[in-house]
Amino acid sequence: MKLLVKKLKENALLPRRATAESAGYDLSACLEAPLIIKAGETEKVPTGLSVAVEGCPDCVLLIYARSSTATRKGLAPANCVGVVDTDYRGEVLVALRNHSGEDRVIEPGERIAQLVVTPILLPDVEEVSELSETERGEGGFGSSR
Repeated sequence: MKLLVKKLKENALLPRRATAESAGYDLSACLEAPLIIKAGETEKVPTGLSVAVEGCPDCVLLIYARSSTATRKGLAPANCVGVVDTDYRGEVLVALRNHSGEDRVIEPGERIAQLVVTPILLPDVEEVSELSETERGEGGFGSSR
């Protein structure tokens, strides 16, 4: 299996794992100048990359927050987890939401998120009139205390 990466912009940085045991590949901002993300707002940050997974047709690429970016700057993906479908070939963008009360700056080349290759299960959808009984049943939020 290989993560194929096409640079769409010359100054784009290839995804890389920070350590040998890192689950994700750091994605970096591909910017010509610093980008200000105002408090409470969201900006789509370009990576300058297009990606594909070779040898794993049942994999998806998921974009997660970097813990340091989220905890120190209050910046995290606006959709919590971004999904890059296996047939998408456009530029990977990271929609970063500023959850802090202050404007934040993203510098060119700054690591902004992490990309995780994840296997997916795609069961057939079948409509049924009943589901099997369980101990929990229809108990929702807070019912399993």
